[in-house]
Amino acid sequence: MAKFLNTRKAVAAIEDLIREADVKLILISPYLKLSKDFKELLTYRNSKDKITTVIFGKQELKPDEMKFLESLRFVILKFNECLHAKCYVNDKQMIITSLNLYEFSMANNKEMGVLINLDDPNDKSLYDEAYKEIDYIDSTSQKFKFNINHSTEDTKTSQKIDNITKITSNKGHCIRCGTDINLDPKSPLCKKCYTKWNKFSDPTYEEKFCHICGKKSKTSKEKPVCLSCYNKHKSLF
Repeated sequence: MAKFLNTRKAVAAIEDLIREADVKLILISPYLKLSKDFKELLTYRNSKDKITTVIFGKQELKPDEMKFLESLRFVILKFNECLHAKCYVNDKQMIITSLNLYEFSMANNKEMGVLINLDDPNDKSLYDEAYKEIDYIDSTSQKFKFNINHSTEDTKTSQKIDNITKITSNKGHCIRCGTDINLDPKSPLCKKCYTKWNKFSDPTYEEKFCHICGKKSKTSKEKPVCLSCYNKHKSLF
């Protein structure tokens, strides 16, 4: 069953959520000013070559925040000017709260939230329903581009970064109608088609186009590209 969190518990729970994240970590916070502890957690995750998606939207990033995020080569930063929600999710847990990832708020404000656990049968439907909205926010947010500077890199890691950079700058195609959209294998449907898909949310439902090349192909939200594009861009998947 979902658990209530006060300010202190919410901060601790978000720290645990980041620390315990495996493949999935999405942080949605209109305002960003990270504490030392949160920077250490994200730096550690980055050292494991695990991608983190951070969605913000209410102000220009401060120079120190920008410098820090630029140094994390596996952070995908997105901007949504309409964002007011605060939500943090990994593979197993989700926290919906009034708390921004903002150091002052964590230390001074009175906040509340709830912790949802996917492993709890009582929470599963709530987690799944809330994740649909998270996926929609992620899909409709714009990539926030900044230059990633690095010196000596191993070949495998460099390839990952090259592909992430490419995916944030090129155009893709909606896998249902074929229209041009931002290239993002996690969000391969245009807004109109996503709304239709979301009624059933079947990730294996057969679609018509490759998300990368736009050619007619049997694809799905789970497998949004044709075999040829998959073989060329395996490291993205």
